Amino acid sequence: MTTEQREAVRRWPTRLMSSVRGRATVITVGVSAVILLLLFVLLLLLVRDFTLNRDRRTLERTVERVVYDLRPGDPDQMIVPRPGEAPWVQVVTPEGKVVAASSELRGHPSLAGTDVRRGKLLIDGRYCPEALGDCAWVFGLRLRDSPWGPGAVVMAGTPLPGKPTMAGLVASALLVLAGLLFLIGWWTWYTIGRVFVPVDQIRAQMADFSALGLGHRIPVSETSGELRSLAETVNSTLDRLEDARVRERRFVSDASHDLRNPLSGLQMQLELALEEPPDSADWKPMVRSALGDARRLNDILVDLLALSKLDSRAPAEVETVDLAALARREIGRREPRVTIETRLGPGVTVRANRVRLARVLGNLLSNAERHAESRIEVVVLRDGDDAVLEVLDDGSGVPEDARERVFERFSRLPESRARDPQGTGLGLPIAREIAEIYGGSLRIADSPRGARFVMRLPLASGSPEL
Repeated sequence: MTTEQREAVRRWPTRLMSSVRGRATVITVGVSAVILLLLFVLLLLLVRDFTLNRDRRTLERTVERVVYDLRPGDPDQMIVPRPGEAPWVQVVTPEGKVVAASSELRGHPSLAGTDVRRGKLLIDGRYCPEALGDCAWVFGLRLRDSPWGPGAVVMAGTPLPGKPTMAGLVASALLVLAGLLFLIGWWTWYTIGRVFVPVDQIRAQMADFSALGLGHRIPVSETSGELRSLAETVNSTLDRLEDARVRERRFVSDASHDLRNPLSGLQMQLELALEEPPDSADWKPMVRSALGDARRLNDILVDLLALSKLDSRAPAEVETVDLAALARREIGRREPRVTIETRLGPGVTVRANRVRLARVLGNLLSNAERHAESRIEVVVLRDGDDAVLEVLDDGSGVPEDARERVFERFSRLPESRARDPQGTGLGLPIAREIAEIYGGSLRIADSPRGARFVMRLPLASGSPEL
């Protein structure tokens, strides 16, 4: 068994109790076990009492018949058990001497010798004589007169179930109890699972919202009930969310477009002013600073527009993209300040929008160039059913506790602010959003030095195995 399998087995009870289905099954089986165990004990007591009463009636009838038949003659013939009577019969004198016995007890001492010698008139109880090697229920009646003189006792006995018999009975009952508990547990698990099928379908539908967008709706069951009300409530909530998102997106889009027009005009005027002689004019440093702020503001607006389109899941043309070819083209268009090394595996293709993937790579390269000391490495490979794109740098890296924070919008670490004060804090969130739109992921993995950004996307169907 592997470590993962052992860990899964160890965590199985916790996972079982963490679900409603598991808790309901465990509680039902536990309560059923208590009830069935009580019923089992009660049944054993009833069976014991029934058997004991039946045997006592048989013993009484046997003694009555023997007493009625006693007369001078061969005593052993008088006490031969008849069909339906107790198997053991004895006639014992007051001194405890056996004067007559059924065939199975011939040569054995009295079944209840002590009580006979004490003069008890009626014997009715459980006795375990050593010579017999077993326990028996004995019923006896002392006679006033008999062929053997006054005070003789006629006794009848029947063997009691031994320990092996009782153990077998208990084991059989426990086996039946275990089988019933298994059936109860399976039926509870199955029934609750069937009840939760529509809930699981709703959950699966809601899990697809990241890919399908808020325009997707939960199918409403034709039957009435709580599940139909749940689906209708979810769809109503989604309607309100979509309406709020549409208004927000419209505001961002309108505001961005309205701001870009005067901003573009301002940027052009500043660029024209900087071209005016003389180059040593006192006002030009201030204009250059204003131009930098205008360009940064323009970058923020461009990123906000991109995020607005991604959040709305606006349709974009999807095609088969070779990641290696895309990486070569994007790297060739750049003029990096550090060396970019590549390890590009052939035949690694995905289904996505080429422009969006180019933006992901561009954002990752810009981030790596901002932090790298001397080199950047771009890796494209296939890993099982995934296409993998890695961008590594030899900078100071990202602290482990901040690896998710860098993907938050407008979030920037102190080092990033120091190296590039003009950054928007939207490049990495946009890259992750694009990766998730196409069923992939983007995260920061461990690396001996620097940061290692890893994007995984599903391989395009039909990608050749190399």
